[in-house]
Amino acid sequence: MRPDAEPFYSSNGSFGVLLLHGFTGSPRSMRPWAQHLAADGFRVALPRLPGHGTTWQELNTVGWNDLYEAAEVEFKALTSGCDKVFVAALSVGSALALRLAEQYGERVAGMSLVNPIITQKDSRYRLIPLLRRMVPALPGTANDIAKPGQDEGGYPRIPLSSLHSLMLAGPQLRADLPKITSPLLIFKSSIDHVVGTSSVPFILSSVSSTDVTLVKLERSYHVATLDYDAEEIFKATSDFFGRLGKD
Repeated sequence: MRPDAEPFYSSNGSFGVLLLHGFTGSPRSMRPWAQHLAADGFRVALPRLPGHGTTWQELNTVGWNDLYEAAEVEFKALTSGCDKVFVAALSVGSALALRLAEQYGERVAGMSLVNPIITQKDSRYRLIPLLRRMVPALPGTANDIAKPGQDEGGYPRIPLSSLHSLMLAGPQLRADLPKITSPLLIFKSSIDHVVGTSSVPFILSSVSSTDVTLVKLERSYHVATLDYDAEEIFKATSDFFGRLGKD
């Protein structure tokens, strides 16, 4: 396992928060967020998703089902010991969070999503089914961060078989978005070199949630949890979950 890629857990608190990092990333990108929530009294689970924090070759043996099952196990563990459970996620981690809300309904008491991706209009993605049979990986997109000196601990390569598995899960994920009624807080960076602009409008127009807030991040890139707007994300999320916990 790579340095600083270990999971983070806190055991106190009647309200739980499951944090899910992004594809090719690691818990390192989410640890300050997790620590902030733990300090505010939440019981926190920040797992290292399968195939992450080791090598991109290992991730290439992992698919969507492996990632979702890992998230589901952690979610169930929190629900067994907490009055309410929330989910906070970055990038592809948000797809896992949304799937949990589709499957578990109001048991997901609320979500805070940073630069979520559930669709990608970049035409190059159409080549992935073919490319994965020719090459195992392409150059990575880690550390899209405006703030100097930050490192999310991501891979230098994007494993294509694993990416293709995520793409295959997309149609069902998108089709089931109307099932979601959980309160939703979304943060979107104005400049994001990883995720396009199509996902957030698609989510907002598809979910059935009535408590929805969109926050624009003007100073941060994709990995905003380690960027200039990180403290704004952390505080707003804690306040949002705290309010929902009182309902």
